[in-house]
Amino acid sequence: MKVAIFGASGYTGLELLRILATHKDARVIEATSRQYKGKPIPEVFPALRGFYDHLAFSDPEDVRTVEADIAFSALPHGASQEIVPELLKRCRVIDLSADFRLRDPKVYSAWYGEHLSAGLLSTAVYGLPELYREKIKGAQLVANPGCYPTSAILALAPLARKGLIVEGSVIIDSKSGVSGAGRGANTDTSYVEVAGAFKAYKVGCHRHTPEIEQELSAAAGMSLGVRFTPHLLPVSRGILTTAYADIKEALPSSGLHALYSDFYSGERFVRLLPDGKFPDISHVRGSNFCDLGLFVEGKRVIAVSAIDNLVKGASGQAVQNMNIMLGLQEDTALLTPPLSV
Repeated sequence: MKVAIFGASGYTGLELLRILATHKDARVIEATSRQYKGKPIPEVFPALRGFYDHLAFSDPEDVRTVEADIAFSALPHGASQEIVPELLKRCRVIDLSADFRLRDPKVYSAWYGEHLSAGLLSTAVYGLPELYREKIKGAQLVANPGCYPTSAILALAPLARKGLIVEGSVIIDSKSGVSGAGRGANTDTSYVEVAGAFKAYKVGCHRHTPEIEQELSAAAGMSLGVRFTPHLLPVSRGILTTAYADIKEALPSSGLHALYSDFYSGERFVRLLPDGKFPDISHVRGSNFCDLGLFVEGKRVIAVSAIDNLVKGASGQAVQNMNIMLGLQEDTALLTPPLSV
């Protein structure tokens, strides 16, 4: 299968190149970058020497000449919507920006501004395989979930699907590594500013809030507002999310674990930890796994999840979606064990 990556010089682009380098059924034929147009990939990413020695970054303006089976758009929010309509004339598309995740154009407009391709919002499939695998199979356009939403939705989806969550009770507290802010230079995320620091940011107004609300509400079949607060960890990658929810009926710990175990039965990339054990971002680093730990006390549940924001939170999940769309084995190129140290 021939693959094109638009916006391949950011962290998500780099992770796509890294993962696809060992994919037995897919080959990257084009990787675009305005900044590095014409430069060989290993010159920009020395870690990829020996994998893409004969491939140079191309101009993203060449979208009309793409001859791929599937294209990944790892462009910034707002930029994907400009090229995705053209790409869809030529191939199937997985978009890693937020441009096609929200189904309601009014909600998108309120959080991101005008949408240039709003007509596609209703056709895009939200790319969380654990919830939408069957729809992903036949999709022409998949909206790859955000990193924070992936961690939060996987933590609470089993409760939402069972209709157990009390409306208005969901609190999501998430901590992310600095790579979640992107590869561009920024004083706030520079080493000197981040090292030894720990802070909350965009409290009450983070753009991932409506995405989390949309998917948890869809799972529950009712409106579930959430209170979401992100924090910046002084590490390169990883997300730890602690999600709190009141439930409508008390559950023993064994019952809660049974509910989650049944919901995620057969899911290769969700690892439910034993009772009393909780996730650590160092245990999922560099992998496509989501680790989950649970605690219940009466009618209050605490679900803790850990993912690598660049893999299960972005590029790994995108490759997982590609495998599903193309009828390939879902875990192809994704079974690398985590880098635990």
